[in-house]
Amino acid sequence: MQHRAPFSPKLSLAVTAGVILAATLANAVCREPPANHLRDSHGALDMQAQMVIVNKLLAKRDFTQPPLPIDPLTWNKVVVPAGNRMTPQRVELGSKLYFETRLSKDGSVSCATCHDVTRGFTDQRTTSEGIGGALGQRNAPTTMNAFLMDPQFLDGRAPSLEEQAKLVIINPIEMGMPNKQATIDAIQGDPEYQRMFKAAYGSRPNYEDLAKAIAAFERTLVFLNSPYDDFVAGDTNAISGKAHYGLLLFYGARCISCHQLDSENPLGTDNDFHNIGISARHQNFKALAQEALDKLDKGDGLHGTDKLAIQTRFSELGRFLVTNDPSDIGAFKTSQLRNIGLTGPYMHDGSMKTLWDVMDHYNKGGEPHPYLDAGMVPLGLSEDEIDALVAFMFTLTDKRFIDQNRQMMEQQRKLAAKERPFRNTDMP
Repeated sequence: MQHRAPFSPKLSLAVTAGVILAATLANAVCREPPANHLRDSHGALDMQAQMVIVNKLLAKRDFTQPPLPIDPLTWNKVVVPAGNRMTPQRVELGSKLYFETRLSKDGSVSCATCHDVTRGFTDQRTTSEGIGGALGQRNAPTTMNAFLMDPQFLDGRAPSLEEQAKLVIINPIEMGMPNKQATIDAIQGDPEYQRMFKAAYGSRPNYEDLAKAIAAFERTLVFLNSPYDDFVAGDTNAISGKAHYGLLLFYGARCISCHQLDSENPLGTDNDFHNIGISARHQNFKALAQEALDKLDKGDGLHGTDKLAIQTRFSELGRFLVTNDPSDIGAFKTSQLRNIGLTGPYMHDGSMKTLWDVMDHYNKGGEPHPYLDAGMVPLGLSEDEIDALVAFMFTLTDKRFIDQNRQMMEQQRKLAAKERPFRNTDMP
């Protein structure tokens, strides 16, 4: 069963060794900061501290130019909208807004709360926490390389980064602003924002340009320089022998059916939507879908869909909430594999703590049900083969996070040694 995403262009890249600067950064980038008081009630690192780190991560980048290794034509014609060309002023404004807690109703949440630069640009939680401690129904995907993931969100309900930013701020349990004007009221009296909006867009603070600026900043979050890329470029010592074996298995064990990884698909995703049987054992999908349609028929458009996706049990319907197509029931976007060692827990509901859990799920073919994607079949992998595939996936982390990646792999290895809840014990 294939579900083609209307906004998923193929990308032409020339992946070469050393194309992205990957100098070793301060320990704060690679490790948990030692001072617990720097983390807020949501677990996110202090916003000012995050800004310091992201500026180091993105140092020496000319944001007016296409980032390596992205093809310039693709960048200018496909990735960057004509009405939001990249300028230093727009990126600067977007960076400030990305870390701005005043954009939330109670002043406690920013974009970086759920997309923390020290946590793989996610929150490393099962599902995300918004204002007032409210928990959503979805796991937060990373904002690293999100500019290649249109349409946005795990169900593709927002066509662009600009539209994605608009929804999160006024979702009642995420940033919780009552409306667009309340958002602007929170910052428009600030002379610094007045100056920055004027420099970036020639305007006073307004909601459209606010979303554009955040999107411009997120288009700078390019993290595509990994040991795997060095290996592909000819450095045979860039990855271990086990990881190399995992790479061979990756191409032979059906992984590439949905996780194409090559010069035209650098993220390791088809950017499509599939039901892979994550919550099948818990749901009567048919009844849930009919109930959801009744609610969607009441109107409220995209904002109504957004609320159902984040706040309610209808979240499990995935792409169906957007298309109302029965073939999309329970289908979610294929996640990117880049930096995947840093972005757990995994799946749309955060139900899998380690990459060993993920492989166990795929190895048994998911949970059978009528809406399961036809490509989900048992893989018959041995334990050694699963270990090799996991080793390979950890080579896809950008080298700017090499120490953190090593630590995360060891943490996951120890946890997997204690529990493998998704493993099929009937298999050898």
